Amino acid sequence: MDTADQLASVGTFQVLKLPLGFIRVLEWLFAIFAFATCGGYSGQLRVSVDCMEKASSNLSIAIDFAYPFRLYQVSFEAPACEAMRRERVFLLGDYSSSAEFFVTIAVFAFLYSLMATVVYIFFQTKYRENNKGPLIDFVVTVVFSFMWLVSSSAWAKALSEVKLATEPDEVQLLISACKLQTNKCGSVHGARWSGLNTSVAFGFLNFVLWAGNIWFVFKETGWHKGGSKFAGGASEKQAGTFNQQPYNQGSFEQSESYSSQGTLGQVSEYSQVGGPTSYSNQM
Repeated sequence: MDTADQLASVGTFQVLKLPLGFIRVLEWLFAIFAFATCGGYSGQLRVSVDCMEKASSNLSIAIDFAYPFRLYQVSFEAPACEAMRRERVFLLGDYSSSAEFFVTIAVFAFLYSLMATVVYIFFQTKYRENNKGPLIDFVVTVVFSFMWLVSSSAWAKALSEVKLATEPDEVQLLISACKLQTNKCGSVHGARWSGLNTSVAFGFLNFVLWAGNIWFVFKETGWHKGGSKFAGGASEKQAGTFNQQPYNQGSFEQSESYSSQGTLGQVSEYSQVGGPTSYSNQM
């Protein structure tokens, strides 16, 4: 039984127990996790600058950054170690395009999964009418599968660069006072990356879900049903050809019987002709 027939036979909310509806719910849920862990991230690192003049030192400089990771806009004040003077230092890098692309795909995937689930539950007849619904669903599923793979790969690469740009040892190189050997700079603590690492994992998990769901959506389309009918018609044609074989065998047996009778008749006639010849020779 195809999924379309199953949708017609089950109850309204029983659709969610079928693979097509159940996977859509998982896609909706994991899309939330993807954009929440990335879009809601904020991190902090701390460095220390110990000047030769202790009065100018700052042993805990907090540097905050967050989504969408336009690090060139993130600044902090660091001591210049010269007569209490301070300087404003900016981080390097702009990784907003990859982060925003990832979050955008996650938000649109969330909206489409929610809409598709509502259609499966309350508009089953409209969904299967004229085969338009399954075809649109199939195309959108393929597109989202590809976009999840691209956005997750781009965001994974951008995240590795964000980690490098916010490494406390790299940030110290941006501070003028840390370039002098008379001053001592160090890292208090780095940023925590568990949330962003989870967002990358959810991105690739969403790709697996959407790619796996392509088959179940394809079964709803007329392409799959047309292929099944073609295969069924070919099987019936072969079966019909096979059923004609007994008739052909019967015809062959009749021809064999006829040829056998003809041969026996010739042998009998030959023996009758040869009989008197043998008798005359004996006389």
